Amino acid sequence: MKPLRMNKLIRYLLQAFNYSLFMAMVWYFATSPSIQLIADDEAMITIAFAHAGELREPCRKLSAEELAQLAPNMRKLEDCPRERSPVTIEAYLDGGSIYNETLQPPGLFGDGGVDVYFSSKISAGSHRLTLKMNDSLRIKEFNHNLDQQVTIDPAQVLLVDFDSRYGFIVK
Repeated sequence: MKPLRMNKLIRYLLQAFNYSLFMAMVWYFATSPSIQLIADDEAMITIAFAHAGELREPCRKLSAEELAQLAPNMRKLEDCPRERSPVTIEAYLDGGSIYNETLQPPGLFGDGGVDVYFSSKISAGSHRLTLKMNDSLRIKEFNHNLDQQVTIDPAQVLLVDFDSRYGFIVK
């Protein structure tokens, strides 16, 4: 009977030792290796949003003859194409280009929204941020614009979002 108790005691002691060793490793790797992604005088600018461009062509009203040719369950007053316009985005910081991209709409029919993501290190301080976006092939110039003076503190992340109702949003 005694050897059985001794084996159980040794097993519990080894288990406690293993748990302590594991917890010590977790504690060390959670606190000791210091990682600094950006320098003390740097900040980050991130442009991130999802947006669907305008339809390539406007919807058109169907005539009474065209509606009569369609099956009753397929009749709708307007015919709208699915394909969307590409989204062109340009970003400038203090007059210098930091991002310039034309994103094609994804999807089998080119009808999906694009996902925009850009992140870059910049120097902290006051900057002139200019953003331009065109999301319609029917308009030749940029139809969404932002020109704003921003102040970014060291180690701060300046986030630029976009909402179709409000335009560019700087957070």
